[in-house]
Amino acid sequence: MTSRRPYLIRALYDWVLDNDLTPHLLVAADAEGVDVPREFVTEDGKITVNISPGAVRGLSLDNELVSFSARFSGQSYNVSLPPGAVLALYARENGEGMLFGEVETPPTPPEGGPGDNADGEGDGGDGAKKRPHLKVVK
Repeated sequence: MTSRRPYLIRALYDWVLDNDLTPHLLVAADAEGVDVPREFVTEDGKITVNISPGAVRGLSLDNELVSFSARFSGQSYNVSLPPGAVLALYARENGEGMLFGEVETPPTPPEGGPGDNADGEGDGGDGAKKRPHLKVVK
């Protein structure tokens, strides 16, 4: 299954804006794939970023990447990070939002090459997977 975190990020972002509040992201800056200005990262390896429409340009909250351009001490910086590095999204004014907890790493693909199923048998080489067998239970 895909991660639910990017979906929750988008929903919370909309919810915070709908309530006329300012959305902030708390990001694990040391997570893999995070590109943020290092001089603003705290000693515990986190950075908080205002992602309100007035503070960023080109905000993209995709399933694979959160990206935007923002100004830090007057300097423009293109920020990009995987959604799994987002630790929380909350409203600055009242702290309402959601804490996600630990950094979420993307799932690793299953071992084996093309044509290998989990049971180690090939699928005939045509890419078709075995269909699950369902039966009616009364």
